[in-house]
Amino acid sequence: MMNYKKILLAAAATLAFGSGAFAADKLKIGTEGAYPPFNLIDASGQVVGFDVEIAKALCAKMKVECDVVTSDWDGIIPALNAKKFDILAASMSITEERKQAVDFTDPYYTNKLQFIAPKSTALKTDKAGLKGKVIGAQRATIAGTWLEDNMDDVVDIKLYDTQENAYLDLASGRLDGVLGDKFVNWEWLKSDAGKDFEFKGEPVFDNDKIAIAVRKGDDALREKLNAALKEIVADGTYKKINDKYFPFSIY
Repeated sequence: MMNYKKILLAAAATLAFGSGAFAADKLKIGTEGAYPPFNLIDASGQVVGFDVEIAKALCAKMKVECDVVTSDWDGIIPALNAKKFDILAASMSITEERKQAVDFTDPYYTNKLQFIAPKSTALKTDKAGLKGKVIGAQRATIAGTWLEDNMDDVVDIKLYDTQENAYLDLASGRLDGVLGDKFVNWEWLKSDAGKDFEFKGEPVFDNDKIAIAVRKGDDALREKLNAALKEIVADGTYKKINDKYFPFSIY
């Protein structure tokens, strides 16, 4: 994952709410653009990935035109609330803290957290096995929070602005391991950079619900997104997108 800061296809979009009804011709989808395979910028400069395809499928069901905007992860919720985009589809976990700032749709997939480390090491993922190790994670993520809440007293935690930078330090030997989303780690392990690394232990957290975020009070939009999500699951659109990225269901 690379630390891109582009804004793509920044076409005008409007949201109008009258008497609780949703009315819009266009929506802007906000995402990070640096979290493969969920959101990334391809060789042609387009924002692609599982999150983006799901969001665009929802837009199609809602019969609205959608453009994509990217934002650095650390500022992505403030960007949503500053109306730089209208919905946030960036593999964001539902947390009580985030629910104070935004509203969430129903989950569109369930995440797990799992450690990865070099194949050549017998890294144990309990407290005794991790004592004194240097473990990386992306900042302001469930993985980073889990490490701080559960391992702060035994490991040296290194937090990064992007997942890619955590992987770079792991590959260069500056980290003993990385804790991250299982499906993102799975994608990296398939790459040339990740070929000498593997999952270690079982997932440490396996009920992380991922949803689309909207601004507080955008209830009509949130309800429309929930209805559209039910439709794409029922008609097979979701499965078609899922199968493009994963040989197993993540729903």
